[in-house]
Amino acid sequence: MANQQPVTRPANPRFSSGPCAKPPTWTLDALSDAALGRSHRAAIGKDKLKAAIEGTREVLGIPADYKIGIVPASDTGAMEMAMWSLLGARGVEMLAWESFGSGWVTDVNKQLNLNAVAKVAAYGQLPDLASVDFNNDVVFTWNGTTSGVRVPNGDWIPADREGLAICDATSAAFAMDLPWDKLDVTTFSWQKVLGGEAAHGVIILSPRAVERLETYVPAWPLPKIFRMTKGGKLIDGIFTGATINTPSMLAVEDYLFALDWARSVGGLQGLIARADANTAEVTKFVEATDWIDFLADDPATRSNTSVCVKFNDARITDGAAFAKAVAKRLEAEGVALDVGAYRDAPAGLRIWCGGTVEASDVAALMPWLDWAFNAEIAAL
Repeated sequence: MANQQPVTRPANPRFSSGPCAKPPTWTLDALSDAALGRSHRAAIGKDKLKAAIEGTREVLGIPADYKIGIVPASDTGAMEMAMWSLLGARGVEMLAWESFGSGWVTDVNKQLNLNAVAKVAAYGQLPDLASVDFNNDVVFTWNGTTSGVRVPNGDWIPADREGLAICDATSAAFAMDLPWDKLDVTTFSWQKVLGGEAAHGVIILSPRAVERLETYVPAWPLPKIFRMTKGGKLIDGIFTGATINTPSMLAVEDYLFALDWARSVGGLQGLIARADANTAEVTKFVEATDWIDFLADDPATRSNTSVCVKFNDARITDGAAFAKAVAKRLEAEGVALDVGAYRDAPAGLRIWCGGTVEASDVAALMPWLDWAFNAEIAAL
């Protein structure tokens, strides 16, 4: 039988895992109220930055005594700021099961020279969470963006921990329930789940993290963009809208729009439901298809945002080349853009299923995966 192309195409073929698809109602005109050409230190700029901070608190349900700051350099900048400013006061454990977590291990052990304990798991798996010693500071990603593996919950983090729980939540925030009482430092980029513009990060500090900042001075010099204290006190302005360096007011306006859209779909629970519905479309396809599987071994740890799949057909001899060919074929047809696996990850595809994506588009993509797979098998 001929390998017929499907009739229905995704209305929006953008399935990139970052920057991610814009909210479905987004238009460039929606940003017309941006404070362009105005100082972020003027009243209008401060008001918009404060609205972004408090909107984040509202939608994510962040406690009133936690500090929220908008910082430079996306989630990477926020995580580096946290690690360089807070680590070194006690022992450190690093958890990694994909490329970004592995990058934090490298930074802590090779740049800060802290000789941290690194608990590393292969792609598709988690380290032994029960073995983590929270007398140490613990650094981990909530959701492995490049592996599609997430921690199932926060039950493994003790309430009476001595160390800080430092969490990279960049592809989890706005798509997964984050237990704020279990997290001392949380970072994300609004370019992920809310489809915002790149280059800005968000850092969220618990009172315990603030206490550490105000009582501990690292042994190494801190670049200006990492400094959150002055004279032993938190620079509170960072957490009310006085950013460390000049932010893009266009990007801030874009984020404000995304927060309004998030409220319109039911806030955090609505966003989680949308991501779950998107992932369910992939799950139905994978369960009905014998040549594809999830990279995540355990369904309980399977991401509902960065959904990673792998090909398991014996006829494929070069997995990386085959996966790239499938992704290229999908892009050429205009039905899926940027779905190749991350460069350091095992061969396969990565389909973004966060809340800005429509379930109807994910459902429309699945027959195209079947078509592209069969076309590439025929070409072997």
